[in-house]
Amino acid sequence: MNKYSSIFSQLLSLFPRLEFERLVKITGTEYAAKGFSSWGHYVAMLFCQLGQAHSLREICNGPASCFGKLRHLGITRGPKRSTLAYANEHRSWELFQKVFYGLLSRCRGEFIGKTKFRFKNKLLSFDATVIELCASLFDWAKFRRTKGAVKLHLLLDHEGYLPQYAHITEGKVHEVNILKKLRFSPGAIVVFDRGLVDYQLFGEWTEEGVYFVTRLKDNATYRVVQRLRLPENRNILKDEIIRLTGIKARKHCSCRLRRIEVLDKEKGEVIVLLTNHLEFGATTISATYKDRWQIEIFFKILKQNLRVKTFVGTTANALKIQIWTALIAILLLKYLKVRSRYHWSLSNLVALLRLNLFSYRDLWEWIEKPTEPPPAAQEQEQMALSFA
Repeated sequence: MNKYSSIFSQLLSLFPRLEFERLVKITGTEYAAKGFSSWGHYVAMLFCQLGQAHSLREICNGPASCFGKLRHLGITRGPKRSTLAYANEHRSWELFQKVFYGLLSRCRGEFIGKTKFRFKNKLLSFDATVIELCASLFDWAKFRRTKGAVKLHLLLDHEGYLPQYAHITEGKVHEVNILKKLRFSPGAIVVFDRGLVDYQLFGEWTEEGVYFVTRLKDNATYRVVQRLRLPENRNILKDEIIRLTGIKARKHCSCRLRRIEVLDKEKGEVIVLLTNHLEFGATTISATYKDRWQIEIFFKILKQNLRVKTFVGTTANALKIQIWTALIAILLLKYLKVRSRYHWSLSNLVALLRLNLFSYRDLWEWIEKPTEPPPAAQEQEQMALSFA
């Protein structure tokens, strides 16, 4: 008799089934549905990510081939291809979005204090990645004349490098339009590239007590108000308090800002930073912008290890379901990584987890010692019969 359910089943249990059913009622995804449950849909699409399934056929036949191992998952059999395709097209992606945020709130506690910076301010990075699509198949995803694409806009929390906010749009939607809709608590530091520079937004954030760190545009005009003392033996070339002098910039952002020139020794180029934080040292400001690269690493991990470049459906709803499921999967992977003392890389974790999804082992024991066999069950000695 197996002491544990499958590793896949234990992963699914990290988000309680009762909470999932509550979200089903909120979103109404099972209204007039017959046979194929929302839970079965969720299990199938999560298998698509963790099992590295490339098509509807693999998603359906993979679990179906594991006879007797599905009851622990809360289903009795794998879905039919037509059933799964119909669900991806018609069952709202908002259920998967709510599952993502529900799982995020449950996992966040494990990542408290997991940051390289000593300051208490919340550090966040914002950026977007383009996912290219075939224009003839995804005709709704407008991008260019001969190309289709969607954009995944992401806000990354540097405390554990978890995605705090995600939004999927057509490829032609600019990132700054999404950034303007976000609201941050006073004291938060938001880091982004210079392609998102908006002086009106900078002025609003300064009034609200929200800090930003970005790169100054090459054509920006300004007046130096004060030159600050430079730290010794650092790569800081200039540290200045400035005021913008451009007509629109001066109108929308009349506050004092800070211009810092940093020498990138690896590339041999000078990076000019712009921020409204006047208290932190120049090296700290430089380090926060350098850490923005973590959001690029996140996008790279997402695209290389999960199914977000090829899709099993061509409708907008099917595509969003697959992307949200990928974000759920990466949350689970990061949670397993932070709980383990084994030195995992996410790529190795994805590869080994795919091979062990239906293994009957204790998940937490496997995470610690993935290459060692499970402890042998001790055989109980048979009691001797007495014929006295």
